[in-house]
Amino acid sequence: MNYPRVVIAAPKSGSGKTTITCGILRALTNSGLSLCSFKCGPDYIDPMFHRTVLGIPSGNLDTFFTDDNITKSLFSKTYSGDMAVIEGVMGLYDGIGGVETQGSTYDLARALLAPVVLVVDAKGAGRSVIAQLKGFLDYDEHHLIKAVILNRTSVAFGNTLGDIIETEIGLKYLGTMPDMKNQELSSRHLGLVMPEEVPEINEKIDELAGTIQTNLDLDELKNIATSASELDIINDKKGIRNVNANLTLAVARDQAFCFYYRENLEILKELGVKLVEFSPINDSKLPENINGILLGGGYPENYLKELSGNESMKASIKTAYDNGMPILAECGGFMYLSESVKNQNDETYAMVGAIDSKVEWMGKLVRFGYITVDTGKLQIKGHEFHYYDSDNNGECCVATKPFGGKSWKCIHSKNGSYIGFPHLYYPSNPEFINNFVEVMKNYGGH
Repeated sequence: MNYPRVVIAAPKSGSGKTTITCGILRALTNSGLSLCSFKCGPDYIDPMFHRTVLGIPSGNLDTFFTDDNITKSLFSKTYSGDMAVIEGVMGLYDGIGGVETQGSTYDLARALLAPVVLVVDAKGAGRSVIAQLKGFLDYDEHHLIKAVILNRTSVAFGNTLGDIIETEIGLKYLGTMPDMKNQELSSRHLGLVMPEEVPEINEKIDELAGTIQTNLDLDELKNIATSASELDIINDKKGIRNVNANLTLAVARDQAFCFYYRENLEILKELGVKLVEFSPINDSKLPENINGILLGGGYPENYLKELSGNESMKASIKTAYDNGMPILAECGGFMYLSESVKNQNDETYAMVGAIDSKVEWMGKLVRFGYITVDTGKLQIKGHEFHYYDSDNNGECCVATKPFGGKSWKCIHSKNGSYIGFPHLYYPSNPEFINNFVEVMKNYGGH
C-alpha cells in the first residue's frame, strides 16, 4: 500500500501550522477526500482538534517514543481513507532538548518517508524568506521538503515571492494565507485551548477552509502526498499478549480528563481489554464490574469545585483503590487521587485522598519534556508538562531526561498501580501494559 501522506511543518513554533493544518483538513474533507491525521510528538490537544472539530481519527507518532519499525507499524495500523495529514511539532528540525533531531518533525518524516510542506510566517519579511528556505533545504539530507505555504502576508506579495521561490530554489509554492487573526486558534499554558472553548469553532474552521480553498493549490498538495515513496511496513506485535480474559477498564473522560494517546487505548484493546468511559465530574460512581481504572491527564485544575463536590464518586474511587483495584493515573489523574489541590488563587479543594499527597500551583513550569521511566523491572518512555507539583511525587520509579541525564524519583505504585505525573506511551514498551493487564486479571472483579 502506498499510503499517500504529507507532513505540515514550520521553521518554528507560532508559525501557524496548527491553524493551517485544521483548515487543510476541513478543506480536503469538503472536497470529498476521506482523511486520517496524526500529530508529531507528545501533544494531546492538536489531535483533539483534528478529531473533535473535524471528525477525523487522529493519533500521535514520535521517534523518541518508538523506533522506525514500530513508528511505521503504528502509522499503518491506524491509516485510513485516501490520505494522511501529519502535523509537525515546534520547528522542523527541533527534537530532544531542542538540539537533537530525534523526536523532531523531520525525524518522523524521515522514518515515514513523508514529503514535507513548510508553513513559513512571512509577516514583516520579504526576500529573507528565500534565505531561510535555502538554509532549511541545506539541512534536508533526505530531500523531503517539497513545498512552501507563506502565512500572514498579503496574497499579492506572497504570489510575487512565490514565483521567486520556485525559480531560484525549486520548491513548489502552494500559495499564501493572509493574516486572519479572528481565525487563529489561541494558546494557553499547555498548548492550545480545548476545541469546545473556542467560540463558534466550526464557523471559524469553515471560514478558514474557504480561504484555504481560494488561496492554496490543494490539487498540488494532493499530488505531493501521493508522490510519497512506498513504505516498508513490519507489523511487529512483539510483547503484545492477548490474555483472553473478560476484562473491563474504566476510562475517565470528561471536561477534566481528556488527554489520551489513541495508540495507548488501541494497545489495550489489542490485549483484549474492554474500555468503558465514565465522568468523575458528572457520574455518581464507577461503572459496575470493572477490573481497573485509567485516569488520564487534562485540566482538573479548571474543575476543582465540581470534582471536589462529587463526594460519591470520590468515595467510589477511593474504596476501589483501598480494595486493591489497579489504577493507572497520569498527571491530572494523579492530582485527582491526591488529598488536595491548591489552585493559583490559593483555594484548596479536597480530592479523592487515595494518595498521601498535596498538590499546588507553582507559578511556573515545574517539569517539561521527554523522559524514560525505570520501574526497576523495565523502562518505558513518556513525557511531563505541568505547572502543579506535589509534596509527594512517589519513589517507586526513576525518571531520566534523555538530554543531560537529569533524573528524579516519581510514581506511586501499589497493587500494580502506577500513579504519578509522567504521561506514558505504552507502545514504547508493551510489556508495561501487559503487566498491568495481568494485574487486572488477577484482581478479577472483587
